[in-house]
Amino acid sequence: MVTHVPAEAHGDERGALLSFVEAQRGAIRRSVLGLTEEQAASRPSASELSLSGLVKHVAEMELNWLRLAQQRPNERQRSEETWGDSFRLVDGETVPGVLGFWDSVAKETEEFIRSVPSMDDTFPLPPAPWFPKDARVSMRWLMMHLVEEIARHAGHADIIRESLDGKGAFDLVALEQGGDWGA
Repeated sequence: MVTHVPAEAHGDERGALLSFVEAQRGAIRRSVLGLTEEQAASRPSASELSLSGLVKHVAEMELNWLRLAQQRPNERQRSEETWGDSFRLVDGETVPGVLGFWDSVAKETEEFIRSVPSMDDTFPLPPAPWFPKDARVSMRWLMMHLVEEIARHAGHADIIRESLDGKGAFDLVALEQGGDWGA
């Protein structure tokens, strides 16, 4: 990780987990910094993934986990037929629009996590071949899973961006801060 995650206030587990999730979100957001829509949608590596598709996917993934934890229906639930659309921009979607959507999901995630009575509170996992039958997970598990999932895709984004224009994570942090890594 090329950015420092600030230490939480002593005993602030929620704050620490939210900070680590936000650090990983930042890595993905920076991956599209300074790119055109066409560049962000390009696939310069052997992978079928694009940077704009990754941004959309992680935004929708976070919303899905948030709705599971809230035990509310997901207004952007994907079916087998529409799963591929979670990895590409469609119907006039833009990188700034998807980033704005993700910002609203991130805000809702923080509000929800700060409002739950306990990080030990649980919610059921949906039926799926990869989940144990009748499994439940805690809010703590949710936050750790978001770190894991977003970080995994941040690594994908690093490779795609570097394949696209040679900019690595340090370059993008410097660019975000208005500087130049090599200067």
